[in-house]
Amino acid sequence: MYCDSRSACYEIEDFDGEVLVKANAIDLLRDELPRKRKKGIIGTGSMNDPYMPLEETMNLTGRALEVIAEHGFGVHVITKSDLVLRDIPLLKKIARVSAVVSLTVTTTDDELSRKLEPGAPTSSARLRALKRLAEEGIETRIALTPVLPFIEDTVENVEAIVEEARRCGVKAIIAAFGMTMRDRQRDHFYRCLDAAFSGMRKRYEAQYGESYQCSSPNADTLHARFTRLCSEHGIATSVQPYLAPSAQQLRLFG
Repeated sequence: MYCDSRSACYEIEDFDGEVLVKANAIDLLRDELPRKRKKGIIGTGSMNDPYMPLEETMNLTGRALEVIAEHGFGVHVITKSDLVLRDIPLLKKIARVSAVVSLTVTTTDDELSRKLEPGAPTSSARLRALKRLAEEGIETRIALTPVLPFIEDTVENVEAIVEEARRCGVKAIIAAFGMTMRDRQRDHFYRCLDAAFSGMRKRYEAQYGESYQCSSPNADTLHARFTRLCSEHGIATSVQPYLAPSAQQLRLFG
């Protein structure tokens, strides 16, 4: 309901109506990787989820991971789906270089996660996936973002996520206590608020107006409690970019 990709600047006219498949993606990847003079980490999941439901039948991400493993590159997968578990064998091969999986978790309440992220697996399914990945020796992280003001920005919610991260063996949580909104994204988000959280739109309009940055009014309190609890549990709250000797971050299909 809050995805930034709906913003007009990305020029996506029909965000909800169809999925465009890059049918030659694997061929392009096979052609591109051998020609790279330096090896680094390939990131997935910044503008769309690499494990959207269509992936279950298309297997584009799975086949891309096969190519990445074959050519000795690392990978950082960002997703909201437990379908990533299907590719554990490939991720374990890639982990000889570097394999990290980050799952977005912004609430431990499944009923709330269904409202906020319809079509995505529940938070509990994602947490189970994180635990399984960690048990298989794959580095796991949580993307605690966005934290929606007046809906998820409570100390109790943040504490529950950190406790679940500890239980599941998560190595790091990257958090942002708030959200961003602009043009079509804001319009869509407000329509969703009207449908799922009666009266909440007025609070957003009063607090943020037309602002792009919409930090939680509780951001300082949440950040202090979050960093303290993560420190107690040995969970990192920031990460250094991974660059192996002679490696560099790579962009594919940009």
